[in-house]
Amino acid sequence: MAEKTFEENLVELEKIVNQLEKGDVPLEEAIAQFETGVKLSKQLQNTLQNAQQSLTKIVAEDGTMTDFSAEGQA
Repeated sequence: MAEKTFEENLVELEKIVNQLEKGDVPLEEAIAQFETGVKLSKQLQNTLQNAQQSLTKIVAEDGTMTDFSAEGQA
């Protein structure tokens, strides 16, 4: 099975939050949904951190990468 996209995980997390906010979920199911939500939240956070790290790099003409924040600080 293919790994879910960031957007699919976000939609799933939003559904879980909405269900838990309604409060009409049995306790055992709510706990399981909460645990799934925490895992999804961590996956989403990791994806965002990786994207941020990728976006903070500049590719030079020779193909080398440097940190964006270091640019112009020499």
